[in-house]
Amino acid sequence: MPDVAPLVRNGVSIDDTFAEAFDMRGTALIITAPTLRWARIAAVSMTGFATSIIACGVEAGIDTELGPEDTPDGRPGVRVLLFAGSTEELQKQVVTRVGQCVLTSPGSACYAGIAGTERLKLGDGLRYFADGWQISKRLPDRHIWRMPVMDGEFVIEGTTGLTKDAVGGGNLILMARSSESALFAAEAAAEAIAAVPDAIAPFPGGIVRSGSKVGSKYKGMFASSNHLYCPTLRGAVPESLLGPDIAAVLELVIDGLTSDAVADAMRAGLEAIAAVGPERGACRVGAGNYGGKLGRHHYHLHALAPEGGP
Repeated sequence: MPDVAPLVRNGVSIDDTFAEAFDMRGTALIITAPTLRWARIAAVSMTGFATSIIACGVEAGIDTELGPEDTPDGRPGVRVLLFAGSTEELQKQVVTRVGQCVLTSPGSACYAGIAGTERLKLGDGLRYFADGWQISKRLPDRHIWRMPVMDGEFVIEGTTGLTKDAVGGGNLILMARSSESALFAAEAAAEAIAAVPDAIAPFPGGIVRSGSKVGSKYKGMFASSNHLYCPTLRGAVPESLLGPDIAAVLELVIDGLTSDAVADAMRAGLEAIAAVGPERGACRVGAGNYGGKLGRHHYHLHALAPEGGP
């Protein structure tokens, strides 16, 4: 248990600790379709199996839904964010996922969702699927490819922007007296985080129950279960970080196109957790770090906590 006195907001204890996050490569895409439903179907498909770069290669999720007035082709759309540890991996994942999940989705189109002096291939990498029938079209503000498909044409922008200022690994660890309370608070936090622009929580529903630590006792494992936060191991692990009242722990991991976006998302999550209170939700909030030795971005919970007293 922490030796320092926690900050208390609406009965929820907030540890005096910080989330440690890392530099990432990030991009954004806009997917449009004849209806918002079909734009979202394509977006959900292409951001599937994208929870952690530990095994998925990329972390991705839906940033926001867009009305026709906010998309390049005047149709409803969805903006998705993708993050990876290197430009090469991000490039590979963008082309593969768009090719398999957006190109294949009825009525879809795909455009750059972020500006940037550096670019990633989008249509420039997928146009060859058209087998020579692709048409290049240069517009005043963008270069697009028109590719014949069985329901008409797939329109895709040639490139999308790349940012090297993205951050991955912001996090909040929620501790509660029951699994039901932990999930209730985590759902409230995930909903608040989802409303923050330029940030995503890539795990299922924005929530992860299998929090990890670096390394393992088994050769070849880069990460393993964070046993210090497992309630069932409390009696077997003297250094457990859980008190006797904690029965369930859930974590929210946050990626953002900027450090400010991650901070804003963590702030929104903390406010939502405090608003729920300890009776229905979490009684304590912490964060995961490695002593500040691995990631240069540190988000201190007390600095992000909502104003007010107990």
